[in-house]
Amino acid sequence: MSAFLEPFHVSAQPGPRPRVGLFATCLVDLIRPSVGFAAAKLIEASGCDVVVPSQTCCGQPAFNSGDRRTAKALAWQAIEAFEGVDYVVAPSGSCAGQLKKHVPELFEDEPELSRPADAFAAKVFELVSFLVDVRGMKAVDARFDGAVTYHDSCAGLRELGIRAQPRALLESVEGLTLTEMKDSDVCCGFGGTFAVKYGEISDAIVAKKADNISAAETGTLLAGDLGCLMNMAGKLQRLGRPVKARHVAEVLAGMGDEPAIGEPQGR
Repeated sequence: MSAFLEPFHVSAQPGPRPRVGLFATCLVDLIRPSVGFAAAKLIEASGCDVVVPSQTCCGQPAFNSGDRRTAKALAWQAIEAFEGVDYVVAPSGSCAGQLKKHVPELFEDEPELSRPADAFAAKVFELVSFLVDVRGMKAVDARFDGAVTYHDSCAGLRELGIRAQPRALLESVEGLTLTEMKDSDVCCGFGGTFAVKYGEISDAIVAKKADNISAAETGTLLAGDLGCLMNMAGKLQRLGRPVKARHVAEVLAGMGDEPAIGEPQGR
């Protein structure tokens, strides 16, 4: 076990180390790779080996736009890419929700394909849910000085039941104080293609979210979906609100000193 894994505390689990495929997600890959590194660190700390197969999009934009043909092609690419792993873990409730809940729908009328699609979906988990619910992680030995507030992303909360898990691990972060914002479970207005199709409505929703974030009077906003974080961080910056946005995995992995989302990557 490498040195950086030692501070993390998990329930002892006998047997060989599970092989986990990290579904990095498009946004993490292109916009915030540090989230992927944080996710890999946490997964390894839970007693698993991590692999990152060649991958593309989860297919959610196509699925939500009614382009089932493209969504099926992307889903099948993921099924094949992650065939040899015990679990598929994504640092995104949105992408994990697409893979776990909607990939089986795409193949439900094709018996020869529905079986591998169902088997694939059964091993898909969102990152923090995997750490807490599957691997039994109780605490992390990380430090983050300051108060934070947490936004519950729609897909993670409503499709996958992710609410208590990130808060449980955040409680163990030394120096961190969690202050709940008003309506933490209300949409931020991103919704992927929704923000593109209905820009004015999306902006009105995120403006209310920004007010609630500011009213919590913390210096940092955390969430488990990079798309939501980018949307909220952008609005906070445009309004001149001094709140930094970070992915929860970065704080849990002890990587909270990285520049926040939207900040220059200075040397």
